[in-house]
Amino acid sequence: MKPVVFPALAALILHPEEGAILFDTGYDPAFFTATRDWPELLYRWATPVELPFGQAVVDLLPRFGVRPEEVAAVVVSHFHGDHVAGLRRFPNARVFCARAGLERVRRGGRFERVRQGLLAELIPDDMETRAQFFEDRPRVALGPDLSPFETGADLLGDGALLAVQLPGHCPGHWGLVVREADDRTRFLIADAAWSSGQVRDDMPPPRLTTALLGDTGPYRSTLNTLHRLWRRNPELVLTPSHCGEVQTDTPSGDD
Repeated sequence: MKPVVFPALAALILHPEEGAILFDTGYDPAFFTATRDWPELLYRWATPVELPFGQAVVDLLPRFGVRPEEVAAVVVSHFHGDHVAGLRRFPNARVFCARAGLERVRRGGRFERVRQGLLAELIPDDMETRAQFFEDRPRVALGPDLSPFETGADLLGDGALLAVQLPGHCPGHWGLVVREADDRTRFLIADAAWSSGQVRDDMPPPRLTTALLGDTGPYRSTLNTLHRLWRRNPELVLTPSHCGEVQTDTPSGDD
C-alpha cells in the first residue's frame, strides 16, 4: 500500500523480411491530450504519468535506425491507454490485435471505458482497414518448450511471431512469443503479470484490482500457468510490460 515506480515498456522487433515491428507503443503525448477532459481525466489522476521529453517510443526509434513511417506493424497486447497511446504515430503500420479488445473500446459510455483503462481517442480513425485480428490468424502448435500453453496465432506465417491468448487482465488480452535469430525464445506477456517476481512466486495482485479491470479467476489461472511454464523452462525469457527487472536496450547520447 504505497506508491511504486511502474514502467510502461514497449518492444522493438527487427524481422529479417518484414522490418520493424512494435509490441505495444507505451505512453505518448497523445495520452495527455486524451485525458485532458472529464471523465477521461480520472485515468490520469488514478495513474499519474511521467513522460520525459524524447522518451516516447516514436522519439526513441531513430536511435535504432528506424523512422516511424518505416514501422511495418504494431502488435497490440490489449487496448489500455498505456499500451496504445502512441498508435496514431505509426500511420503505415498494420495493427495486429484482438477483435474482442477492439470491440470493447467501442462499447459503453465514456465513464465506463475510463474505469476499465480504455481511451477511444487513442484509436486511429482508419483502424478498420489496418486491423488484422489474432482470432483470424492460423493456429500452430507452440511446442514442448512452452507447455502448458498449447497453441498460438501465427501472425506472419513463418512462426517467428506467435500471439498467445492470456485471459483475465481485460477482454482481448494476448501475449507474444518471439522466436529470435539466436534460437532464444522470448515470451512478451504484457499485463498477465506486473512483475517477473509475480510469475516466479505465483502471486497475483489483490482481487480488488483484478476485478476492476478484468476477471480475477481467469487472471489467476493465467498467472499460475505462466508460473508452471517458468518452473519447467527457466531459460525462457518471460517479459512483463511493467517489470522494473526487465533489462531494456535503449541507446543514449550519440550511440
